[in-house]
Amino acid sequence: MNFGFTDEQLALAATVRDVLRAHCPPAALRSERRPAWEQLAALGFFGLLAPPESDGLGLGLADVLPALEETGRACLPGPVVETAVVAPYLLPDNPKLASGALCVAVLPPGQAYAPDADLADLLLVARDDGWRLVARESVRLVPRTGADPCRPVFEVAFDESEELGGPVERVLRRAAVATAAQLIGVARELLAVTVAYARVRTQFGAAIGSFQAVKHQLADAAVAVEFAAPLVHRAALSVDRMAERADRAGGIADRDVGTVDRAGGATDRDVSAAKAAAGEAAVLAARVALQVHGAIGYTEELDLRFWLARAWSLSAAYGTTAAHRGRVRTALLGGDLRRWP
Repeated sequence: MNFGFTDEQLALAATVRDVLRAHCPPAALRSERRPAWEQLAALGFFGLLAPPESDGLGLGLADVLPALEETGRACLPGPVVETAVVAPYLLPDNPKLASGALCVAVLPPGQAYAPDADLADLLLVARDDGWRLVARESVRLVPRTGADPCRPVFEVAFDESEELGGPVERVLRRAAVATAAQLIGVARELLAVTVAYARVRTQFGAAIGSFQAVKHQLADAAVAVEFAAPLVHRAALSVDRMAERADRAGGIADRDVGTVDRAGGATDRDVSAAKAAAGEAAVLAARVALQVHGAIGYTEELDLRFWLARAWSLSAAYGTTAAHRGRVRTALLGGDLRRWP
């Protein structure tokens, strides 16, 4: 069977890559909060997952993975996953999403701070009983210190909110897979930059890329990325398949779908495996990049620091690597060895 991406999916990613190269260069990360967002909105990027009746394309999560990977490769600032992936699922009837006129931030369960909340027109807050929608004028934000200068975090307080309901876990699955795709893009860019540097940086009269110690570190990072990427693709397929089954069942809750077709646990396992592997690959690529570059790797002058910080911040977003590894372990020890589909 052919599990490769289609020409249309790859063409979409190539178009997004071209837009980001033109409008989100490394220099823009130092001066702009949302570079290239207008151009991506004109391209229809934020409406890829929105339903056709809201002027979107109604694509599946697997269809947009290559494009999401490009946003990670470019270290695109702003709440990309929240606006392009989470919001179309919770606010499908809002036509402003597809046009890019609406920016959304998310406060996941168990998380103290909301990234990029200062840019958001709407804030989605996860609670045990479902989601709540908070308008910008009702939100009080307090800036907090974070690892990523292009992804600032804020403590959130509000008095008024609208109850959305909806299954929290189903939305978080999508966000975790989309974030994992971004992590793959971050890791690939870190590797590309580091390999290029190792080819031109000389020591003892030779390029440091010719040293076995450097080769082995770069190879380990490359292998980690290549092993993680298919897990992300599998998780997206699993999430899309789960959504199709839920639609056929009349939109019933996740736990009920799992009772009927026993797919919920397998989907959670696939999502956690993808997020854990992508986070570990990106963090490994960041560590190798920093070691190969030496002390200049984290200096203010070198753009590499933006990708280092993005790898660290996204690896903790929507569940840490340790938390997702724990979910995979629980699923396997419980005897859940089913394979796709």
